[in-house]
Amino acid sequence: MPLKLSLRPGEKFVLNGAVLQNGDRRAVLVLQNKASVLREKDVMQESEVETPARRIYFPVMMMYLDEAGAQRHYDEFVLRLTEFMGVIQNPLILTHCVNISRHCMEREYYKALMLCRKLIEYEDERLGHVPTRLPAGGDAG
Repeated sequence: MPLKLSLRPGEKFVLNGAVLQNGDRRAVLVLQNKASVLREKDVMQESEVETPARRIYFPVMMMYLDEAGAQRHYDEFVLRLTEFMGVIQNPLILTHCVNISRHCMEREYYKALMLCRKLIEYEDERLGHVPTRLPAGGDAG
């Protein structure tokens, strides 16, 4: 099933590891086959990895963007997810954690990223952080 990607002028996105930027007009791209796509707003820089939930999101994002090198990031993901689950008692969040792990084992990294967003939202609510640039929903992948 094709993926339709509507891009704002100047919007950046990552396609199979390459950073691309739209020109000065709106554009629509249709991807006809499976590809790893993340919009700029969904890309987390290493300098932003400052909380436990973000320490889970980042290696999942790296597995998604660099599937050939996914094993390198998987160990970090497992460590961070285990730490997170060790201190969380909320049953819904723990279920999300289990599902994130399942998606990663099945190489469904984009689905795992969407659930990681829920961990970040939960964490932000509990810690009183201002929301990051990672919104609740996703529109690519």
